[in-house]
Amino acid sequence: MPRRPRILSISFSNFPSDARVLRQLRVLQEFGDVTTLGYGSAPSGVAAHLSIDPSLPSLPQTIPGVVNLALRRFTAAEMLAPAARAALAAVGEQRFDLIVANEARALPLAHAVAHGAPVWGDMHEWAPEERTHVLSWRLLVAPFMRALCAKYLPRTAAITTVNESIARLYREQFGVDVSVVRNAIPFQDLAPSPLQPGRIRLVHSGAAIPGRSIENLIEATLLLDERFSLDLYLVKGGDGGRYWQQLKDQAGGSGRITFHPAVKPEELPATLNAYDLGVFILPPHTANHRYMLPNKFFDFVQARLGLVFSSAVETDALITQYGLGRISADFTTQGLVDVLAGLSSEQVEAFKQASSQAAAVLNSQQDEDVERALLTRLLDGVPTD
Repeated sequence: MPRRPRILSISFSNFPSDARVLRQLRVLQEFGDVTTLGYGSAPSGVAAHLSIDPSLPSLPQTIPGVVNLALRRFTAAEMLAPAARAALAAVGEQRFDLIVANEARALPLAHAVAHGAPVWGDMHEWAPEERTHVLSWRLLVAPFMRALCAKYLPRTAAITTVNESIARLYREQFGVDVSVVRNAIPFQDLAPSPLQPGRIRLVHSGAAIPGRSIENLIEATLLLDERFSLDLYLVKGGDGGRYWQQLKDQAGGSGRITFHPAVKPEELPATLNAYDLGVFILPPHTANHRYMLPNKFFDFVQARLGLVFSSAVETDALITQYGLGRISADFTTQGLVDVLAGLSSEQVEAFKQASSQAAAVLNSQQDEDVERALLTRLLDGVPTD
């Protein structure tokens, strides 16, 4: 029996809760035996999992690391991240036919363990501006990320990112070929849920971390009339749930705002299907915010919800093209209140029906086709005996 290719997937994220990486793994498993390397427990179906202590930072947040970042000695800093050092030790002498690096911070490790095997770099978003709204990140880490991209992307056999706007940035600034693999999820066989008389049920899902403007959603709901309710399905952040608790305190026990336990990514569409409008506001602090096309956009569409989002290049285009909902005039609470307060039940019903029609297109099929073509090319010639 011919041997299957050996594939290593590196992600400094919690594998079981990283929806994009889980979708990627399902396609990788079609092509070979997959070993995962990163935080958290083993994802379903992998051949092996090399677990990294989740307390270990994936950036060089050590004294030598920070000194090297400050002095712009980026080559010296590449493998000073505690998680990267632990990951290198975990791989040891193992050899693989393909290495997948999820995000730019994984590129040095991926190339260090490749030993001539091709590397697929899934950049997810625009690495040089991941957290540039944070001063320390902007001063120390952003130049490091740019240096990693400039050094390693030209050596990387395949590069993907979440949308065409960000792909264009990589092409223009690093001179590399980039394919688009969106954050779309598989098609869900669902129908829009019927509206309840006199009610518009808002919902939001995602991470409970500062900067996502969840406070605005809560404040807007409290300002809106009794037709509106808000349900929140939030994954608590790495702060022990403190920010989640702050949000709950802000809601003040309102009967129109409900906090639910987090739901597994594959269960989200069916859960969200009970609601009417998926809502999201994100001020454009970085290029990733301006060009966002997040998981939740596709979750909401597959759940057959209407959408009310703040403005961003990619989401604006799709909401307008498919008639999925409304775009708020600005990024404020009042802007969200204004757009929601003006909606009728008939308009919300039309948005949900439009989302149901768009679900046949806005799903992961074309993204999986891109990945399969990429993997066929990268694994061509791998010995099978």
